[in-house]
Amino acid sequence: MNATTLKRKFKSLQGQLPESHAIRLHRAISWLKAAEEQEKSPDLRLICLWVSVNSLYAMDEARFEQKQERERFGDFVDRLLEGDGESRLYNILWNKFTGPVRLLIENKYVYGPFWDHQRGENRNWETGFQRSIADANNALSNKNVAYLLRIVLDRLYVLRNQLIHGGATYKSEVNRAQVRDGGNLLTALLPVMIELMMGNGERDWGKIYFPVVV
Repeated sequence: MNATTLKRKFKSLQGQLPESHAIRLHRAISWLKAAEEQEKSPDLRLICLWVSVNSLYAMDEARFEQKQERERFGDFVDRLLEGDGESRLYNILWNKFTGPVRLLIENKYVYGPFWDHQRGENRNWETGFQRSIADANNALSNKNVAYLLRIVLDRLYVLRNQLIHGGATYKSEVNRAQVRDGGNLLTALLPVMIELMMGNGERDWGKIYFPVVV
């Protein structure tokens, strides 16, 4: 499933979705399309993918702080899974766990406390890191997709921060596997997230951030 397919389905639902929800989906699909056009640039592809994710879950509420952002992820994941009766997200994580998901979870460079340690703020990051890997494996084996998806999105959020906040060099060859793996994973997850939200327009996805003003 790609942006073109999703856009075609979205157009078939015109008039059936709440206006704010339709705007949210339209924005997400546009950035997914942008990501597809950046196939040869892993950095730009990942940035576009993350903007698409942001379009889906961002709400016009309190100002963003890291803890609040992660809480938003949790709420967003819960709403997605409530509408995922066919366990599509779990099946993606299951099929991909030996590839991009496992590599992402086992990569210390996308584990937030590792960077806290570099700033002298967390001396025991390795214990938490190993525990998070074990927790992810347990979540997978027990089909706890909500917990597993939270761990995955948390890793991707750290990766997003590295790029958006200028913590990485464009086209750098240093520690860049996570950019490729993160992009591959989001490329698999994002279209399903968008389609699930299309099929559950009656749910409360929150007030959109930056509404259209003309």
